[in-house]
Amino acid sequence: MNKHKLKALILMVGAIFMAFLMVNINSQAATTRYQGVDWSKYQGTNGIFGYSTDKFVFSQAGGFYGGTNIPQTTYDTQVASAKKAGKWVHTYLWDGVGSNMTNAKAMMTYYLPRIKTPKGSIVALDYEDGASTSVTANTNAILAQMKLIKDAGFTPMLYSGKAYLNAHVNVTAILKAYPTSLWVASYADYLVAPKPDYNWFPSMDGVAIWQYTSMYIAGGLDGNVDLTGITKSGYTTTAKTTTAAKKTTTTTKASNQTYSQNGTFYPNTTLNVRSGAGTSYSKVATYYSGESVRYNQVIIKSDYVWARYLRSNGHYGYVALGVNGGTSYGKRVLN
Repeated sequence: MNKHKLKALILMVGAIFMAFLMVNINSQAATTRYQGVDWSKYQGTNGIFGYSTDKFVFSQAGGFYGGTNIPQTTYDTQVASAKKAGKWVHTYLWDGVGSNMTNAKAMMTYYLPRIKTPKGSIVALDYEDGASTSVTANTNAILAQMKLIKDAGFTPMLYSGKAYLNAHVNVTAILKAYPTSLWVASYADYLVAPKPDYNWFPSMDGVAIWQYTSMYIAGGLDGNVDLTGITKSGYTTTAKTTTAAKKTTTTTKASNQTYSQNGTFYPNTTLNVRSGAGTSYSKVATYYSGESVRYNQVIIKSDYVWARYLRSNGHYGYVALGVNGGTSYGKRVLN
């Protein structure tokens, strides 16, 4: 090839690459990262708000539990409360259908007419328990539900944890049909976290919303950050603002404390169950990654955060949720 032509080609390719890079950077910088909360019946009739700067709220309309559609009686009042507060209000549903296509469609037939948020708003499927051993069947059931949500005039999303999605769902197929439609939970620790620490972001494709903490405020509340602006779906805005993402890194330990909290813990590693809240207590059982435990109390004590639960023998067991001020040993979901 002629050297002058080669040089010109290299310069042209370089210019195109730089132009693409700048467009990509500017596009990301222009995305405002909104924050908000999600509620279930445990946040009460009118919900629990986080901060005045929050933009959105998700309220649970109900779900499919043990073969039955069970609505949450707090949904209507929570939606009204969030609307009154000027939030972008969206809906989510506990999706316990596993891979059963009949139940998947029946669930949508039951709930979609009951949605109280505007057309175009998000209806998210909370798929984190009950999956079958067939990834294909699980995925097909979810895709059928997401299509029904879209056909009804809403924006479909899929909520879960990264490990659960990768183990039970063909995420690539979900994102092919509904790009950037994931709402993923992943926590850095159990300290109060008004802002996300992006060092703990769950690196995977298609994440639109990150639920980064279950301790958004003292006492417990799920905190979320919208990475793409998807929570504006169904709502109109007259002005756009640009904010820089803030990174907050902390290794500060929380002070020793004990408080009541009902939730489910999903370990991501093998954990010993102790007879008391401390490593010096005797080992009485073991929990493995992929299992879950329902707990009723949290104990922050010295180097670890512990969850207390009632064992089948009537005695309490204690399992470590993570290092105090450090690594989490799994995912905590408030009931």
